Amino acid sequence: MTLSGSLCGHPTSLLESSAQPRPTVAFLLPPDMFELIYGQECTEAIAAQARVITPHPLGPAQLSSLAPGALADVEAVFTGWNSPLFDESLLQQLPRLRTVFHGAGSIRPYVTDAFWRRNIAITTAAIANAIPVAEYTLGAILLSLKQAWRPSRQTRETRAFPNSLPAVKGACGATIGLVSLGLIGQEVLKRLRSFDVEVIVYDPYLTTARSAEFEVESVSMVELMARSDVVSLHSPLNTETQGFITGELLAHLKPGATFINTARGAIVNEPELIAFLRNRPDVQAILDVTSPEPPPADSPLYDLPNVFLTPHIAGSLGQECRRMGWTMVEEFDRHQRGEPLQYPLSRERALQQT
Repeated sequence: MTLSGSLCGHPTSLLESSAQPRPTVAFLLPPDMFELIYGQECTEAIAAQARVITPHPLGPAQLSSLAPGALADVEAVFTGWNSPLFDESLLQQLPRLRTVFHGAGSIRPYVTDAFWRRNIAITTAAIANAIPVAEYTLGAILLSLKQAWRPSRQTRETRAFPNSLPAVKGACGATIGLVSLGLIGQEVLKRLRSFDVEVIVYDPYLTTARSAEFEVESVSMVELMARSDVVSLHSPLNTETQGFITGELLAHLKPGATFINTARGAIVNEPELIAFLRNRPDVQAILDVTSPEPPPADSPLYDLPNVFLTPHIAGSLGQECRRMGWTMVEEFDRHQRGEPLQYPLSRERALQQT
């Protein structure tokens, strides 16, 4: 699945007028997140087909000062990171709400059972947010296949080039293991098609037909760990996956392998990961997420030489965030044209989000 419209915050076209009635819409997210994701251009594009209530945007703090009935006519809302929780109290203020356009990835922090009971349609920019994560992952994979981390560290420490280099496979016949083939996993897979690598996948929901469609080999988790030169984790965090990556699983990694986590830190049993990395200095860990974030000041993750730690930067940053906003503008355009939403999310699929 790929974006059909705008790239990097530049729309392919502004919204055109349609025959649909002009709905009343609101931006329900804090001002800083509104500016990051939507801003003036997205707002003007939406206002071409809707009545945008003022003042806007409305984050949790601003909502508390609204007059009674201020949101009574709102039929659609645009949200994003740090939006208010759609609990019974907020939903009572939105009796006509029919559609939510979420300009970010996961909706799990923002919806409740009360939201789902109302049968409100929701669409998200998860596909847009998957793009930078896949790009970060691809970069990490390629550097890992060159074994770049260890000689870089040695060069910095000794202020000289190492006398010998680790065995390097490079992107020629290497095996990449993807844990989960959701939106982000699919985007990573698409980018890996340009390289001479084999991709294997562990995903308990991947059917034989889908494996054939994606042209990947579906394997067990143990086999994936044992065969892969690089393992990249893209699973959602839920009751089934919390602590899923254990020291026992990691022990199957081949010498010189790399483990990448851009999903959620809690999917990994962190104490066991730390113990494993201490015992296996040949294995490199690329961690963009931890549990908690950031790690405690005394965490060994800061000191282990075979850990490359980044502060949750794989997802959308800067101008990449505006791409999420334009994705929702284009969804609103489809909605106003009477076309099906392209990225709708059901309650069941929401539980599978990262």
